[in-house]
Amino acid sequence: MAGIAALVGDPARASMLAALMDGRALTATELAAEAGVTPATASGHLGKLTGSRLVTPTAQGRHRYYRLASREVARMLEGIMVVAGEPLVRGRRTELRIDPDLRFARTCYDHLAGRLGVALTSSLVSRGAVELRDGAGQVTPSGERLLADFGIASESALRSRRMYCRPCLDWSERRTHLAGVLGAALLERLLELRWIERSAAGRAVKVTSAGRRGLQARFGVELPRESRP
Repeated sequence: MAGIAALVGDPARASMLAALMDGRALTATELAAEAGVTPATASGHLGKLTGSRLVTPTAQGRHRYYRLASREVARMLEGIMVVAGEPLVRGRRTELRIDPDLRFARTCYDHLAGRLGVALTSSLVSRGAVELRDGAGQVTPSGERLLADFGIASESALRSRRMYCRPCLDWSERRTHLAGVLGAALLERLLELRWIERSAAGRAVKVTSAGRRGLQARFGVELPRESRP
């Protein structure tokens, strides 16, 4: 544990790992830019992260890409972000300084997070489609019908060893969003429908005009005013 903590605790490596939290693979050059270090320094950091099985490299042509080694690594990093986002100044909590786009909607490895992810989860729970408790969750029969109508079949759970539905504490909102197979399926379906779009760089996602209408009509999710169409 001490060794892993030391690796993650380096500012440059922490920046690289955070950049990989959107689930995509990045080159060493891209990660160097994210960390604000030279390519040679980035290469040394990536060697340590690879050796400790925190990231895994993939060769494609002349390029080498890096991604987080597993969902467990992503969960660990998200947990650290939750704890790290609790600053205290003279015994009082201070307001977190979070990029508005990230706070509104972002990816948390392979599922949706931020205010949008929390709002969607809250809607599914209040409608009785999903039940969350004690770090686990389940989809109700009415929820299976709702999700099937949305294009998500529960049969996908049978093909995966992952937990189908579980809560994930959102580090910016301090409330839960959905993770597991269902969380990943919801993110992919929203992208497929073009209700949301990934940003060119980083974890933030943008809600489209169609997504704004669809989320309200399908799930009753009313987006906050600070969201941008």
